[in-house]
Amino acid sequence: MRSTLVATPRVANNRRLLTWTCSVNLLQSKDWDTAPQFDQDIDKSKFRQFEDARDSVKTFYKEQHERQTVEFNTKVREEMQGNVHARMGIWDAMNMLNTLKDGSDPDTNMSQMEHLLQTAEAIRLDGKPEWMQVVGLVHDLGKLLYFFDSQGQWDVVGDTFVVGCQFSDKIIYPETFAGNPDSNDPLYSSKFGIYKPHCGLDNVMLSWGHDEYLYWVLKDQSSLPPEGLAMIRYHSFYPWHRDGAYEHLMNTADVKSLAAVQAFNPYDLYSKSDIPVNAAELKPYYCDLISKFFPPVIEW
Repeated sequence: MRSTLVATPRVANNRRLLTWTCSVNLLQSKDWDTAPQFDQDIDKSKFRQFEDARDSVKTFYKEQHERQTVEFNTKVREEMQGNVHARMGIWDAMNMLNTLKDGSDPDTNMSQMEHLLQTAEAIRLDGKPEWMQVVGLVHDLGKLLYFFDSQGQWDVVGDTFVVGCQFSDKIIYPETFAGNPDSNDPLYSSKFGIYKPHCGLDNVMLSWGHDEYLYWVLKDQSSLPPEGLAMIRYHSFYPWHRDGAYEHLMNTADVKSLAAVQAFNPYDLYSKSDIPVNAAELKPYYCDLISKFFPPVIEW
């Protein structure tokens, strides 16, 4: 059964928005969390090798870690409210994103379009549900932020982490936080910081970037299930979903989100290949899939 989309107009911040009230795809899979099969012959040790990463990757993370402060994250969220940068459909957004090279990625120089299609195709190959395939297709579209109000790449790409409390030693290049002023703030550098124990990740600020931006764009403009939105929002949150950081901030709802992100991660990470995909050949299938979960035009 396909999802249905009903557009309901509402007024906010002196502009008309479309809140897409959706019946979530009733074929929500029972198998989204089964072990991946596509990566059985892939050497996983070759991925995320930050110690041997090119200098530009290390320079990127130094800047990101020094500039992602509570002050910045509070301000950027305030500025986002009611701000529409563009109106376009998902496939057009993919084409726009294709001109960006991600300076934080140590694994590949492939185009963004190729990465999105490779991720989605790996998920499809393993017989995962349509909603998870489309999550693979769109998960990095938040990088469009680079073309809008970003100050560079440091506030768009890269691993994410919690701001407002002690920076975890599970974050890559943790020593570079010495240049972040929050490291010297008695409150922001304490274990819980501005948060309460087990407050839930919905109530913390993650470093601003494409994950958080896309989550806020799509949560009211798609029929993706909660697991799909979690995959989008937390897929770059490696200190949490890979290394077990921030358990002291998690609540019970976050346990299911964690399982969803961990189920998605192999497809995002290990599908990267220098073998190109044929976007023109795949477009009809994915445009049909897009129409099941998104309106024709998205407000970005």
